[in-house]
Amino acid sequence: MSRTLFSLCFTAVFIAGPAYADRPQVAVDIAPVHSLVAQVMEGVGVPDLIIQSGATPHEYSLRPSEATALQNADLVFWVGPDLTPWLAEALETLAPAAVLTSLLEVDGTIQLEFREDALFEAHDHSDHDDHDDHDDHDDHDDHDDHDDHGAHDPHAWLSPKNAMTWLDVIAGRLSAFDPINSDAYLANAASGRAAIEALIEEVEATLDPVRGREFIVFHDAYQYFETDFDFAASGAISVSDASDPSPARIAEIRGQVAEHGVVCVLAEPQFNPGLVATVLKGSDAQMGIVDPLGSDLELGSNLYPQLIRHLTAALARCLHAQ
Repeated sequence: MSRTLFSLCFTAVFIAGPAYADRPQVAVDIAPVHSLVAQVMEGVGVPDLIIQSGATPHEYSLRPSEATALQNADLVFWVGPDLTPWLAEALETLAPAAVLTSLLEVDGTIQLEFREDALFEAHDHSDHDDHDDHDDHDDHDDHDDHDDHGAHDPHAWLSPKNAMTWLDVIAGRLSAFDPINSDAYLANAASGRAAIEALIEEVEATLDPVRGREFIVFHDAYQYFETDFDFAASGAISVSDASDPSPARIAEIRGQVAEHGVVCVLAEPQFNPGLVATVLKGSDAQMGIVDPLGSDLELGSNLYPQLIRHLTAALARCLHAQ
């Protein structure tokens, strides 16, 4: 290679290098949030996932590569300490200069209080909080001695309405940090919102034939989905933090299954299937498998709509079995 050609190639690499390096380094907590951020960053960059698929976010030990991703992050998007209280300390230590966005706390996010009871009463689905008044709802009964969680159920990504809000927030935060790519972020967010709007119509059509049939979930992770689609569960074997249920709680759930026409109990791949078998024993109810994290789905922008679609299909199949 001639000296002139080598010099030109070196100059091109040198010039292109800083533009690539200036693209924001982004870390996210869980796969569904990773999917939303990946949607917004399409064509610009790829976010790093901190909590790997298949693991429960309620308890997790960071791998060295994940700690490095936090150290390198310019921006971090996470649900918030209500889901991963252990991550708050890690962020303070490893990413003190990063721009942190707790999605559960941003303006416009639907926030729902924890449900402590094993059985759920019918409620007004319009009765929820948003960011502006979330401090008004700190009081609740503590039936299973779980007083170490935050004020709100953190599984807010299972509301497609929240997901649409978050796409705009993610695009805004990325645009503020990286204005050169702002047009791409905003266009990607708009495309993601349109896809979710179509998905909502699809979910409604899938659930309509099985409305009114009762089901139980393994842990109380689905009330945002229930609220968005007015499709309420009858109860949960475990509370929202997925801690082990008491014998009294299991007995209460078994009574509901036996006496109130529950036709479906939804298990999860991350947790003990034996508890579900105990609840089902002696009943005609069917078991379905749902995964609120999309652990078996390929990471990327398509994971979020696939997650909602798979959850809907699993619920409909389980309820159709009767």
